[in-house]
Amino acid sequence: MKKFILIVAAFFAAGISGCKKDYLSLEVNPNAPSVGTPALVLAGALSASTNIVQGTYPANFGVWAGYFTTSGNYVPNQTLNQYQLTNTSLNGDWGSWYANLTNYNTLQKATASDATLANYTAICMIMKAYGFQMLVDNYNDIPYSQAFQPSTILFPAYDKGIDVYHDLGKQLDAAIALIQKSPTAVSPGASDIVFGGNMTGWLKFANSIKLRLAMRMSTKLAGDPLVTDLASTASAGYLDGTTQAIANPGYSNTTGKQNPYWGSYGFDPTNNPVFGSVYYRANDFAVTMLNNFNDPRVGQLYAPLTAAYPAVTYRGNVFGDPNAKGDVNTSATGPGLVQSPTQGAYLFTGAESLFLQAEALNDGFNIAGAATTPATAQAAYEAGITASFVQVQAGGTTVAASTATGGSVQTVGFVYTAPSATTSTALAVTYYSQAINNVGWAASTNKEQAIITQKWIALNGLFAFEAYNEFRRTGFPAIPASIDPAKVNATTPVRVLYPLSELSTNPTNLGKEGTISPFTSKIFWAQ
Repeated sequence: MKKFILIVAAFFAAGISGCKKDYLSLEVNPNAPSVGTPALVLAGALSASTNIVQGTYPANFGVWAGYFTTSGNYVPNQTLNQYQLTNTSLNGDWGSWYANLTNYNTLQKATASDATLANYTAICMIMKAYGFQMLVDNYNDIPYSQAFQPSTILFPAYDKGIDVYHDLGKQLDAAIALIQKSPTAVSPGASDIVFGGNMTGWLKFANSIKLRLAMRMSTKLAGDPLVTDLASTASAGYLDGTTQAIANPGYSNTTGKQNPYWGSYGFDPTNNPVFGSVYYRANDFAVTMLNNFNDPRVGQLYAPLTAAYPAVTYRGNVFGDPNAKGDVNTSATGPGLVQSPTQGAYLFTGAESLFLQAEALNDGFNIAGAATTPATAQAAYEAGITASFVQVQAGGTTVAASTATGGSVQTVGFVYTAPSATTSTALAVTYYSQAINNVGWAASTNKEQAIITQKWIALNGLFAFEAYNEFRRTGFPAIPASIDPAKVNATTPVRVLYPLSELSTNPTNLGKEGTISPFTSKIFWAQ
């Protein structure tokens, strides 16, 4: 089997600093070259993607998405609370994604001419679409068509975000077609740390990304080709409660090998809370909504207050409050999110996909074609709620450690015992049967608002960036801005700024983008 050059460091690091040549193309690291098979390259690239998504995205954007605030035990965060953004704020994903995408691009080129490796090629195409969408949703216009060409283009031009979206749709269509016409191609097997070589899962993942692209664009451009083309791949199906994009390269409870979300917002190998757990605390907006909806997931999304309190209580800070409460008086990340250091890491949940399907069906878009696709918007909506309840283990019990007789997850003074999926499913039915606006389908006066609100709850913690995206697209739910009196703008930023690395390495092309404001330079699909 052919051998390929890869960047080992890129597989496990959250980001890569600049280099002497075009840093958007990093196939060869002359200082640390290594040789690997397609299987090794694929596994490493998928692991790196997961680290990006579950590393910094959840907390930083979780504050603006209404899930978390910063603890009163620390100096107020000027970037998050006061919106004081610079070209070094919240943009570490730029270099991380381009390094990661370079490895997919290298593997795609190396396998494209070998029909037996078609599945590897298709997976690379799908993951490139996944990563490039993240970049567009963060920055709008990005280097795309001229990226990865260091021998001829050192300073790549910027493509319009909408043009990138359109091409990503074409790439996903091509990946789906390639998988479908290559039934005898080599299975990636264990090197596919997401679906274990099950290409049906990749078909559904690709189609779910395509649906996300289309629905994000649909609010402003319902007649766009990305939207009207949904029917062409509908037969491939979508992710749902039984098929989800979850990566696990072999996480263990050892330093550097834990699930990235657990390692960032849960506990270290000795069961002590890590910095992300003590720094990011519950947002009062989210806790209040969950309680008003009689939502039992409050105890899975947020941890109870410490054992000093006589009852299980969940409490958060008001975003930007200069007198924010400290750790003892606020809830950390809950046991439904930090379940185990060895838990799989989500790239795309079934719940999110089902809510996308619900919105598409509610808008009258043609996504019928697969036997597993819900027939109505209500069915998809309720299936999305159920998938979320099962995912976060709704119905688990939390008791003080001093009185616990069992349990599997420690949450600082408490022990949590997970329920069965049957218990979580039954609770979901009880929940969405309530005659409460934005909970029960019949009781909800604005179906889109209900779908996005329940999607927002389902995205809590793991996918704050997607929640922030949907808030910018739809305005739902009505997440309050920071109340910090020192904030530099009345409303939440609509984007982050291009990184300092672009200012120093590609200033001419970046300059063509004009003056970028984090408060007025919206992503092309935003309201």
